[in-house]
Amino acid sequence: MGGNVASQLDSSDGAMRDLMVVIPLILFVVFLVLLLVLGNVAAPLVLLGINLLSTAAALGVGVWVSAHVFDFPAFDVNTPLFVVLFLVALGIDYTVFLVLRAKEETPGRGTTAGIVRAVGLTGSVITSAGVVLAAVFVVLAMLPLVTLTQVGVIVGIGILIDTFLVRSIVVPAVFALLGDRVWAWPLPGRERLRG
Repeated sequence: MGGNVASQLDSSDGAMRDLMVVIPLILFVVFLVLLLVLGNVAAPLVLLGINLLSTAAALGVGVWVSAHVFDFPAFDVNTPLFVVLFLVALGIDYTVFLVLRAKEETPGRGTTAGIVRAVGLTGSVITSAGVVLAAVFVVLAMLPLVTLTQVGVIVGIGILIDTFLVRSIVVPAVFALLGDRVWAWPLPGRERLRG
């Protein structure tokens, strides 16, 4: 009933419970913020979906790096929660910066031209910030604590994925494919964009 194995089981059960409770709460709060900022339902759903896929990709690469590069015997049970918290918040932050600019450009240019112009206007700032932020998190890999090393490496990888793949290619491509439908279902009191 006691000992190291029981403590590890309790810690693992607690971490799983946290994952099942805290992550949905984080996603709900982020979705509400996106609703208020963007003023419609479709764009927040698209952005949150892209962000979740990006986070899952970073976790997958991070598990591989943790096992094959750093030679850790296991993935710390608390790492996924910290990684999701950081990557969802940081990924959405810079994506909102890009999409708000695209929203401003859309009425006069259309959605596709608006997102292309937004990438051109914000790309260098977002890329510079992403590289600096990734480097800061990778510094955590130098610490002697396994959890912080794993979190630092995975968040650094996730930020680089977001910077060079998601915001530069995936978000613009999805917006171009969806066109004006990405601005669908405006909130009451918000007029629909026309472009």
